[in-house]
Amino acid sequence: MTATKRVCPNGHTYYKSSDCRTCPTCEKERKPKEGFLSLLSSPARSALEHEGITTVQQLSNFTEKEILKLHGMGPASLPKLRAALEADGLSFKS
Repeated sequence: MTATKRVCPNGHTYYKSSDCRTCPTCEKERKPKEGFLSLLSSPARSALEHEGITTVQQLSNFTEKEILKLHGMGPASLPKLRAALEADGLSFKS
């Protein structure tokens, strides 16, 4: 598949070979500067945000297995999520 040139609504030019319409520049600008979401890759962060999970308290209502089922979430994110939960005295649901 050949990468095609695209321009996002904010005027950023980028190339993608997939059907994904996410602008990498906009995603970088959107990344939080602090908090547990700032530790994650863009796909993992988007997966949680899509489910309405934006705090560690909300995250603690899910099992690790449920989180891993989210599109964009991979096993490399789990140690970061566990650490964020532990820092607040929380853990994944059993």
